[in-house]
Amino acid sequence: MKVPSATRQIDLTGGESVYCINAYQIDRAREMFAGDDESAARVRATMSSLESDLSRNERAAVAMLLLERLNARPVDYNVPLTT
Repeated sequence: MKVPSATRQIDLTGGESVYCINAYQIDRAREMFAGDDESAARVRATMSSLESDLSRNERAAVAMLLLERLNARPVDYNVPLTT
């Protein structure tokens, strides 16, 4: 039975370090992006907004900070980013 992508977690951790993203993980993220559920629609809308509103460098900064937060412990999510 196929599980809707909204209920499946995509492992983007790459093992020991969240910064080690492999082809399998990219393929899974692309599948999620191309899906036909609410989660896929939210991802597409967010990507569209980011790509139209931010420069390449700003998008790269967001990507790096998202990876950093994915690697953080849940308790760290409420810690504000420092400059």
